[in-house]
Amino acid sequence: MSEQKATIVVKRIKKVAGGHHGGAWKIAYADFVTAMMAFFLLMWLLGSTAKGDLAGIAEYFKTPLKVAMQGGDGSGDSSSVLKGGGQDLTRKAGQVKKGESIPEKKSYNLEAAKAELVRQEAAKLKLLEGRLKEAIDSNPTLKQFKRQLLIDITSEGLRIQIVDEQNRPMFNLASADLQPYTKIILNEIGHVLNDVQNRISLSGHTDAIAYANGERGYSNWELSTDRANASRRALIAGGMDESKMLRVVGLASSVPFNEAGPSDPVNRRISIIVMNKRTEEAVTKQASGVSETNEAEVRSEVGKAAP
Repeated sequence: MSEQKATIVVKRIKKVAGGHHGGAWKIAYADFVTAMMAFFLLMWLLGSTAKGDLAGIAEYFKTPLKVAMQGGDGSGDSSSVLKGGGQDLTRKAGQVKKGESIPEKKSYNLEAAKAELVRQEAAKLKLLEGRLKEAIDSNPTLKQFKRQLLIDITSEGLRIQIVDEQNRPMFNLASADLQPYTKIILNEIGHVLNDVQNRISLSGHTDAIAYANGERGYSNWELSTDRANASRRALIAGGMDESKMLRVVGLASSVPFNEAGPSDPVNRRISIIVMNKRTEEAVTKQASGVSETNEAEVRSEVGKAAP
């Protein structure tokens, strides 16, 4: 039997690392290239941006949460990252770039608010006028003097005039002593006036009949002033807060009710004005010696003198 030689077969298996994941490095490389391109674009943008704009960008990224919460006019506005828009991202709120004009401040909201306040005040004065007329009609004592009570709205506010009649004067002849019915009228008016916040102006008027000694002694000027003060006391006695009175003046016969008849009894009257805010401010400025032209200067000087 012949000797057979054994054949040894060596089988080599080639292992490939990564298998089907062999292209993962390409994705990583693409990400790297994209990042580098974005980086170089950022460097180019920063290099071509002015210092003021760079400061705006830095400020924008300091408080992104605050910006997002507060909102703004658009994504280009540094006060918002939520809303879309076409404004410059690098601009701070209120920043004006070179070559741009400063926008005018919008004052229409302020003007509208002022107009609304004037309208509300006029409505309150109109309501007060209705209450006074209603009080006159509902009070038998006042109703009989209705012809002597003249109520109207003027540019200064609500005006209440109590005038004399030929046979029914408010005061004793050439005196500041109130007639009993005049006290009742003023007490009722004072009670109603205390319900409004407006300040009061009160003036006394006489006719043109002068005293025997003319203007050299006790004259219509003193008489009208004394009558105005007597009326003021009657208003306060009726319940009006004394702090509401802003001005008490005597005008003698200088402002007649009936210009054609200077001696007409109707010229002897007491005029009560519930002043609107504009008139009140004008009276206050006039009394303090501050005009509209120099008010700002006076305030400036007071501010400098303050500690």
